[in-house]
Amino acid sequence: MYKFVFLFVAPTVFAQDMHHMHMNRAGMYLMNMASGTSMNPYGWQMPMIMTESGNWSMMFMGQAFLVDTQQSGPRGGDKLYAPNWFMTSASHNVGAKGSFMVTAMISLDPATITDRRYPLLFQTGETAYGKSLVDAQHPHDFLMSFSVQYAYRATRDTMLQFYYAPVGDPALGPVAFPHRASALELPQATIGHHWQDSSHIADNVATVAVRHKWLRLEASGFYGTEPDENRWNVDWGGMNSYSGRVSVAPTQTWVAQFSAGRIARPERNEPGDVTRTTASIEYTRGGWSSSLIWGRNIKAESTTDSWLAETVVPFAKRNYFTARVEVVDKDELAVPGTHRVQEYIAGYTRDIGNFKHVQPGIGANISGYAIPAALRATYGDHPFGVNVYLRVRLK
Repeated sequence: MYKFVFLFVAPTVFAQDMHHMHMNRAGMYLMNMASGTSMNPYGWQMPMIMTESGNWSMMFMGQAFLVDTQQSGPRGGDKLYAPNWFMTSASHNVGAKGSFMVTAMISLDPATITDRRYPLLFQTGETAYGKSLVDAQHPHDFLMSFSVQYAYRATRDTMLQFYYAPVGDPALGPVAFPHRASALELPQATIGHHWQDSSHIADNVATVAVRHKWLRLEASGFYGTEPDENRWNVDWGGMNSYSGRVSVAPTQTWVAQFSAGRIARPERNEPGDVTRTTASIEYTRGGWSSSLIWGRNIKAESTTDSWLAETVVPFAKRNYFTARVEVVDKDELAVPGTHRVQEYIAGYTRDIGNFKHVQPGIGANISGYAIPAALRATYGDHPFGVNVYLRVRLK
């Protein structure tokens, strides 16, 4: 079956690429934001279309996959579905040292993903029809993000930042997988999503940040419960959760972060709060991007961990090798208990054609899993999945 995936990803570009636009230093700093206030390495150049309208600097980002997914085993599946993301940002100088930016991101997932899910082996988190999702990825909300930000260059080396989003991403975790440089050629979600970056769609988010040279400190308040099954609405709530993040970016090619937060009842079907801690390192040189990520969830009854290594390597101008390895302690699978699941993904994409603002490509990847003996009767001895896809993105 064929899967249509339209993905608009957040901006990250070299500051020098924006010198021709009417942006001051604060504006260029804001345009480097990925999901919420998270950042890929400064050296990563995200494909996008940039333009100006009066005194506004604007960017439009887009990526699309047409995917055929097949999964093996008793709990594997295949389905025609269409997850999608669309995003735009607009910034305006405020004096010589300040800048204001508005960002909006939407998804048509509620209309294009039937049955409120699509198959993904060993994925857990959120609900459909009142039941917790298992071996399936949830669709995103129609309004994935709407935020306003202000940055002020207080001194030569110090930047202040203020962020507010009715729907947005608090300072918790690495760059979310749809926006991460190392995940650019992987259409499927990570199975460690709810240990690492699931707060990328949260409500009533406020963040204050300060960057001095290569060090950045952030603090956020937000509504912690994840979106409900009505994907067209905004799940408003008071700021009952909080988080903090420390990031270092010593060069254009490296960025690392450590973050922790207390999330009030993130899963609607499960009582109790979660304390989440994450750490990550991301590297970019040219088109080669890699990430190492760790995430831990502490609940009243358990402590579980996840690890991820991920890379995309371009070669011979039009070709990309992709890989992802995950190890996740899963405690919500079809078999009771906590089970350590290992996922291995390898893939290849090749650009085809040469168009002014569109970059199409074709590719495929295969996922294999190593699972404990307790899961084999339910999932099979050697479960695997295959994705074949056409990719199109703006450039």
